[in-house]
Amino acid sequence: MKLLGIDEAGRGPVIGPMIIAGVMIQDGKEVLLGAVKDSKLLTHKKRIELNHLIQEHSEFKIIEVSPKEIDAAVDGNDKKNMNLNWLEAYKQAEIINEMKPDVVIIDCPHPIPKKFEDYLRNLLDKELKDIKLIVEHKADVNYPVCSAASIIAKVRREEEVEKLKEKYGDIGPGYPANAVTQKFIKENWNKHPEIFRHSWSTFKNHAKMKGQKTLG
Repeated sequence: MKLLGIDEAGRGPVIGPMIIAGVMIQDGKEVLLGAVKDSKLLTHKKRIELNHLIQEHSEFKIIEVSPKEIDAAVDGNDKKNMNLNWLEAYKQAEIINEMKPDVVIIDCPHPIPKKFEDYLRNLLDKELKDIKLIVEHKADVNYPVCSAASIIAKVRREEEVEKLKEKYGDIGPGYPANAVTQKFIKENWNKHPEIFRHSWSTFKNHAKMKGQKTLG
């Protein structure tokens, strides 16, 4: 029986992509993934070590969701009554439809897991409509295969952040509450539109303040 765990990294940042990852392994073989746990509980060095181990012993798929695609969902420009949760569901369905597991374990982004599960099931290919879905909060803590997905998503997100730093300068971690990120947005919000999530209030506030100053 093939188990597929799915989790994301970079849902909250105002800069850079969100990463969604799926890791699939035979039931009972999870020990091959190493001492996995929720990626937030591991050091960067440990995540990199486990990332190699996970990719060596599993089938996996990583999807990068651009700021532009996130903005389209959050601001409602895609005509599908979307939001960030439903965008995640579409990307998860893409992973499930391609990998064709027997059981899927998902760290649920929605406050109501059953509602998210029903939405996701409707996006699956016909032959997968009756697949077993385990959709829970804290799945990345409670299920090793979901922890593994959390780790490879986090490592890819960190790699993408490093690429952005090399190209644009010190963006910080990209999270709105970070002082370095705030400073970068303040100084660069209108210079590099492709890296920012324009639908985030942090970005909108900086743009609004600049607009008011210009009018003044």
